[in-house]
Amino acid sequence: MTHTSLESWLSYIESQHPSEIELGLDRGNQVLERLHLSRPKHKVITVAGTNGKGSTCAMLTQYLHSQHLSVGTYTSPHFLAFNERIAINNTPCDDDMICRAFDAIETARGDIALTYFEFSTLAALWIFDQLALDYWVLEVGLGGRLDSVNMIDTDVAVITSIALDHTDWLGDNLDIIAQEKAGIARKGKLLVSGVVNPPKTIANTALEIQADLQQKGEDFHFSVQGGVWSWSGAGVHYEGLPVPSLPLQNAATVIAVLTFMGMKPAQESLVDLFQTVELTGRFQKVATAPEVYIDVAHNPEAAVELAERLTHFASPPIAVCGMLKDKDIDSVIRHLTDSFSAWFCSDLGGPRGAKSEELTKAIIEYAPSLSSNVFSYSSVGSAFRAALQKAKEENRALVVFGSFVTVSEYLALNKLKSDL
Repeated sequence: MTHTSLESWLSYIESQHPSEIELGLDRGNQVLERLHLSRPKHKVITVAGTNGKGSTCAMLTQYLHSQHLSVGTYTSPHFLAFNERIAINNTPCDDDMICRAFDAIETARGDIALTYFEFSTLAALWIFDQLALDYWVLEVGLGGRLDSVNMIDTDVAVITSIALDHTDWLGDNLDIIAQEKAGIARKGKLLVSGVVNPPKTIANTALEIQADLQQKGEDFHFSVQGGVWSWSGAGVHYEGLPVPSLPLQNAATVIAVLTFMGMKPAQESLVDLFQTVELTGRFQKVATAPEVYIDVAHNPEAAVELAERLTHFASPPIAVCGMLKDKDIDSVIRHLTDSFSAWFCSDLGGPRGAKSEELTKAIIEYAPSLSSNVFSYSSVGSAFRAALQKAKEENRALVVFGSFVTVSEYLALNKLKSDL
């Protein structure tokens, strides 16, 4: 079947498998074999973890590209356009290239049913192959061992963090989750773990696979002092590094990946990286007067990170929050109730969207004193408009967070305004 637009292709691939998620590599591997793809000139870097995958991929990509290397980066989900998922040197692929990739996969798959994510992953790999790139940076979508990104044997496996999330798919045991994520490693290849207090199953899995494990706290270390930070490992030491806008623990992991790969970056290159790198939806400042920040934080670990960042505000900001009901709503809110002066909660649509009343109930339960400053709205747009008025009156910042969906709806709202 021939499709004339990316929109048409996306509608088509959404309909080709009864499940949005079906973990397993058999289907994808069969199609991958038929595509006869090559590998990058240098390395495949695969990044797994509960939080910090996108930040880690962004920093790796920006550094490698700054060294005049060509980089294909595959991430998910997207905010406004599917093209965001497949980028070449930090620039999203155009529609035509993605459509050609889908056409090649459709021809190769025959009667093999692929999920939306498998189609997407194979499209990214096909595009990267066509462009003969130096590096591929691949973000795992869910878990690790059985995620479609793991179809490709990696040269460098990275685990950013381990926490409870996607428990319906990965289980509610940190040891099992860590084992699944470590399953992206390969025999004789580098596995860098940036996990704080790592479950033993990471080391056990690395030993079983015979991967070369390098762990934070054992093989590399970092510390913060006086507004700058330092890193040491493998006989290399850096001092006076600027604290990036992205999570510092992921920046430390990125230096480890580059160093243990043998690149040993120059001090000035790292300074430039950490001064300039940013990523959509990761504590990103998007407006002033009043200040507006967007953050996709949607699980307890990310909520702790967000709460810590908010301690540096002159006064508590105002929250615009929408979440999915399969997330740990109670824990996220518990970590953040003391961080905001008021909450403007939004319904999220679709079968996974939580109602705002579920959020407001949890907020008032943990912080009864806030009950007069907790509000429910039917959409992110209406919640934001009301919160914006209050922020202007009280001279406070706004933080839009809780889900990729919430941030996407905010970005779509502002794009619509800018297009008018």
